Amino acid sequence: MTAGLAVAVAGLLGAGTASAADLSSSAPSLSAAVTPPGGGGARSGPEDGGATGIVDSTSTSSFTFTTATGVAVTVDEDSSTKYDVGVLPVPASVVHKGESVLVLGLVDTSTITATQVTVQPFGDGGAAAARAAGVIAFQQGVPSPAQSVGQVPSDYTEGDGTIMSGTVADKATAAAQAVVPGGVVDRVVRLSDGEYEVHNISINWPHHVFVSAGFKVLGYE
Repeated sequence: MTAGLAVAVAGLLGAGTASAADLSSSAPSLSAAVTPPGGGGARSGPEDGGATGIVDSTSTSSFTFTTATGVAVTVDEDSSTKYDVGVLPVPASVVHKGESVLVLGLVDTSTITATQVTVQPFGDGGAAAARAAGVIAFQQGVPSPAQSVGQVPSDYTEGDGTIMSGTVADKATAAAQAVVPGGVVDRVVRLSDGEYEVHNISINWPHHVFVSAGFKVLGYE
């Protein structure tokens, strides 16, 4: 995990988020698994999630950023949006072009209505973590590979679980983005065993990141 990503999740998670290296050492890397192209929870509309990237432009009520895999994201801000550097609250004016950010909020495809924006002063927009995790950028017409890293539930089925919102969704999203950034998290689902499935879109792999009840990344596929 890069220093910037560690700063970004410190206020939400505390200790215990696994790195890609930790996961790789606990299970065979890229072992065979069936990976459907999407899904995960009965999503009926925009849900809480988020993404990490580098700010491209800013305006009075919004900004844009690009993830490590080139996904363009628009962030809508309002009077309730909170801003911080690590755990320290800061004004909205701290968001500048070129800054690394973690944005949490209501996700509608590539637009996030931000509830929280964390500026990562030493971050790279998740580029190093995405490389370490082997994140594959979206390519039109290219199917998702059938591979997994770490602990992936053998009985996981598309559509299982209950969609989460608020603080729980924020913590699970921040944990997943610290280890597997590059895509956009469009929902967080709590499974029957109390763990979470964090669903990534706009990338070819991985689509599902599994996070413990204590918000530690367990594996992804």
